[in-house]
Amino acid sequence: MDFYDYISPRPEEEKMRLEVVDRIKGVIHDLWPSAEVQVFGSFSTGLYLPTSDIDLVVFGKWETLPLWTLEEALRKRNVADKSSIKVLDKATVPIIKLTDSVTEVKVDISFNVESGVKAARLIKEFKEKYPVLPYLVLVLKQFLLQRDLNEVFTGGIGSYSLFLMAVSFLQLHYREDVCSPNINIGVLLIEFFELYGRNFNYLKTGIRIKDGGSYVAKDEVQKNMMDGYRPSMLYIEDPLQPDNDVGRSSYGAMQVKQAFEYAFVVLHHAVSQIAKCYPNNESESILGRIIRVTKEVDEYREWIRNNWGNSSQIDLPLNKNDVKLLDPQQLDERNNNVLDDEVVVVLPLAPRGKTFSNTSSPPPSLRSSHSSSPLSPPSTSPTSTSSDAARMSRAHHNNGHQGQQNSTKTTNNPKNKLVHQGNSKKRKNVRDSTQEDLYR
Repeated sequence: MDFYDYISPRPEEEKMRLEVVDRIKGVIHDLWPSAEVQVFGSFSTGLYLPTSDIDLVVFGKWETLPLWTLEEALRKRNVADKSSIKVLDKATVPIIKLTDSVTEVKVDISFNVESGVKAARLIKEFKEKYPVLPYLVLVLKQFLLQRDLNEVFTGGIGSYSLFLMAVSFLQLHYREDVCSPNINIGVLLIEFFELYGRNFNYLKTGIRIKDGGSYVAKDEVQKNMMDGYRPSMLYIEDPLQPDNDVGRSSYGAMQVKQAFEYAFVVLHHAVSQIAKCYPNNESESILGRIIRVTKEVDEYREWIRNNWGNSSQIDLPLNKNDVKLLDPQQLDERNNNVLDDEVVVVLPLAPRGKTFSNTSSPPPSLRSSHSSSPLSPPSTSPTSTSSDAARMSRAHHNNGHQGQQNSTKTTNNPKNKLVHQGNSKKRKNVRDSTQEDLYR
């Protein structure tokens, strides 16, 4: 819950993004007064990270899509950083990609594509049905972001695919308390990693969301496909367009599976009985073993707060959970124990000579907002322990990456830790015997 509260969108971040949308809308309406511009994707659903992009779609009547016309207008009006604007006219869905010159927010603009707007409405419906989804999805998005596994064009899993995987998980691994505000989100997160990192059969099984959710045999799917085509490794049937495989471009699905398995092993051992004997068990955040937030992101959010937040917000702590920024020297280098009882986010030192003004100066660069190299999880056996994970983390630290990522530390308050509660409802097995082979 603490990490969710920390990473969730803030009012000033929404205000800033709305200004970006309004600037682009102004250019579009100057060109085509009757055109309609709609926001979709994570910004419209509220499931965006501080560095997430904005998705816009323009509806209008043109003989050919005016990609280059809009690109030229955005350049002339200095809306976009000129070195960042690109036209992908050969893509399956032609888009304009740009970075806002004022805020460094990335924007994707498409034309006459209704699927994104419909998907945003579907996501909002599932958020109402499963209130736990935002908590689960934001943690998973950050987990993939820091490992460079969150972009489809690099083979990772996009936001829509990840959301549908989370929905399927809740549909088919039903817990009686899944709609309760008191549900143990930590247990759900571990079970999600267990499913998609250990148990799900990617070779034989696809995911279907409609009609309450089910698994589908890929052999059956292939019978209805054109000759020469077959379901992708991560086959997810689009609930809005059943003949569309949402995961077809995620060619790095097995890397994602490996990352999920790594997370399951680390978290599973962290909440095991033997973990109670570890010397730093009470002071080390469990979620912080797999989730990191960079200093650049935190500086960027502070810059936004100082420029778009009201005066009363500027005087408040960085977030409601009193997250405190520490330099690595303030931690015990041997075991990363925190010496006080505060909730902290451990951040690396800023590069020498790099300072940012918190008034009207340009925003801190986000080109390194996640790790500059993927955090590919090491191959981990079922007998690995969280101390193994700690040793791997220290080895990574000593190999020159200590300035790129930071871990999250929480207090020993049970509310701030992922724990298996003794009174948690046991998971019901809703699979019938005919589908057992699809699952294992």
